[in-house]
Amino acid sequence: MNRKRSNKQLLRIIQIMVIAGTLVTANVLFTMVTKTHLWSGNSALDERIHNSIVDTTVSAKRGTIYDEDGQVIAQEVKAYTIVAYLDSSTVDADGNPDYVKNARKTAKKLKTVLKDIDVDSVTKIIQKAKKSGKAQTELGSGTKRLDKSTMKKIEKLDLDGIHFTETVSRNYPTTPYSSNLIGFASYDEDKQKIVGQMGLEKSLDKYLSGTDGEVQYQQTVDGDVLPGTTKVIKEAQDGYDVHLTLNSNVQAAVESALKETISDNKATSAWCVVMEPETGRILGWGSYPTFNQNKHTNIPSFTDNVTEMAYEPGSVMKALTYATAIDTGVYPENKTFQSGTFYYTYDPSTKKITRVNYSTEYPGISEAMGNNFGTITFDQGLAYSSNVGICELLANYVNYKKFSKYLDKFGLFQATGIPYVNEVLGTKNVDMPTSYLTTGFGQGSSITVIQLVQAYSAIFNDGKMVRPYVVESIEDPDTGKVIKKYSTKVVGQPIKSSTAEKVRSLMSHVLDDGASGEKFKMDGVDMIAKTGTGQIYNTETGEYDENTYTSSVMAAAPEDDPKVMVYWGMVSDNYLNYSAEPFQEVMKAALVAEGISGSNDTSDTSSTSDDSWDTYSMPSLVNHTKSYAKEQMSGKSVNVVYIGDGSSIIDQYPDAGTPINTNDNIFLMTNGNEITMPDMTGWTRKDVTTFAELSGISIAISGHGKVKEQSVEKGKTIDSNSQISVTLS
Repeated sequence: MNRKRSNKQLLRIIQIMVIAGTLVTANVLFTMVTKTHLWSGNSALDERIHNSIVDTTVSAKRGTIYDEDGQVIAQEVKAYTIVAYLDSSTVDADGNPDYVKNARKTAKKLKTVLKDIDVDSVTKIIQKAKKSGKAQTELGSGTKRLDKSTMKKIEKLDLDGIHFTETVSRNYPTTPYSSNLIGFASYDEDKQKIVGQMGLEKSLDKYLSGTDGEVQYQQTVDGDVLPGTTKVIKEAQDGYDVHLTLNSNVQAAVESALKETISDNKATSAWCVVMEPETGRILGWGSYPTFNQNKHTNIPSFTDNVTEMAYEPGSVMKALTYATAIDTGVYPENKTFQSGTFYYTYDPSTKKITRVNYSTEYPGISEAMGNNFGTITFDQGLAYSSNVGICELLANYVNYKKFSKYLDKFGLFQATGIPYVNEVLGTKNVDMPTSYLTTGFGQGSSITVIQLVQAYSAIFNDGKMVRPYVVESIEDPDTGKVIKKYSTKVVGQPIKSSTAEKVRSLMSHVLDDGASGEKFKMDGVDMIAKTGTGQIYNTETGEYDENTYTSSVMAAAPEDDPKVMVYWGMVSDNYLNYSAEPFQEVMKAALVAEGISGSNDTSDTSSTSDDSWDTYSMPSLVNHTKSYAKEQMSGKSVNVVYIGDGSSIIDQYPDAGTPINTNDNIFLMTNGNEITMPDMTGWTRKDVTTFAELSGISIAISGHGKVKEQSVEKGKTIDSNSQISVTLS
């Protein structure tokens, strides 16, 4: 091999490489200085690229709230905000003009779908934006964060220049669903995210909201992200999910019952709590008046009646006073007292209250509604709800210090500590003789519903008092990791097990014929209860209202070993003749949820032969044939009432999807003109009014309870001119 020739070839290669490298370096230096390619003369910068890097926030998804059954109570969903294009040069995909030409005409068209918007306001927004030279604008209140179905309706209007930007909103698919407890979350324009505004949505916001992330990228002039330039600065951490103890069927019954309570009694407020007394798990929670959580522009009350209303509960307090007397060993077993009016004197030095038979400087304390039960035992005193019986116990058997101590032991006038729920405390007022006596029957001192529910858990749970709770767990939806977990917490044992058993025995007679809770008894259910009628103190007049009262009932079942308790109440001037049906429907749903059977009373002619309760979902039967309806209702132990002689169903009660229970009356309106009188024996007031509303035939109703008599016999043809009356008892 010629070594000299090889060296020359190697030298040429090196020279070529040096020249090429020099040219490349020169080109780079020239381009860096002049921002122009050396050979082409073109700009070295991509004209699409902005000079600055874009930093943007990646929103975390808000956590979902579920009930016990896994049903969604609150969730984040896609939403749509209207954007109006105003630039006359804007065209659609086909090259046609696509901008708002007539502001008022467009606003009027939008109004056909968006009932809450103001045409003048929307028109002014568009006109003002046009005048200022804006290419596009949002349209203000009522046009933001619309759901998908509303967006589709607007799209069908085919309005020039009307488009949408995708965003998010909070949705409550089953609202109202314990609205004051759950509360609501809404989009905060300043924070640019959904924020809890009320209730659990607010108190659990730090868990639900998650942590936003951050992304950095380069953006083209037309708004596109340049491929390969995205850099994640911080990962978004979605919010945690919250699981509640609420049972969907029980809560549905609570919502229905309270709606009926408000409507039928013209009540100003109402409440209902369903709880397991052994565990403290709350299955149902209602506070009325309520509101639609998806449209929270009109909230009738921001007060949750269960925890934020301090009230004088009335006679439902008496069981706790009896428990105090029994637990301290001073209960006057088998002794009697004279009912009527309790007049008394008071010795400040000894704090001794002495009953006398004449009026004194202290106001006499009478039985509710002016009753006089004569000479009765103390056992009967609780059954009849005697105020005088309570005065006798507190004046002659239970001393002041012990009574005050037991009120504290029962957790009254103090927070229960229920997690994530705001509470007020109420006022303990037992220093003066009158307030000491009246506190014993639920007047003079104020407490909260949740305090009373917790206190009664001791009676229903063999003396052990459990803290109520509604938040079961907080969990990471991505990993399934449980962040927080809540369970049964015994917060004290104010009374002995034997005391609780004795009080339960006394409470069983509250439902006896002629006793104070007779109307609340349920066929086939071994239940214990205590009723309450409480006066309401008017802070403006400084006196108790004469016509408006609280009416309530605290009950538990089964009697021998309570597994579920229900506290239902309302504020209304109808404190004498109100129906017990709302309470009974809730109790029935609660028993079904707990798997507790009820044996039917054979004397109840409206009952089926089933010896236990089941729950079903009401099918959709409207616009179907009668034969189809019979097929769908087959196998369900309910009583189906067909109204009219038609072959097709045109209306139904309850609505499709509503939980129904064994022995419920189901009403199906047919397209037939001839209506015959059904046998209404055993029907509730609600059943009668439902039949009347569907048929259009007026029915006069008297009494309370269930139908015992009807003026028109079964099978007779009736119409709107028929004179029909029924008597309940």
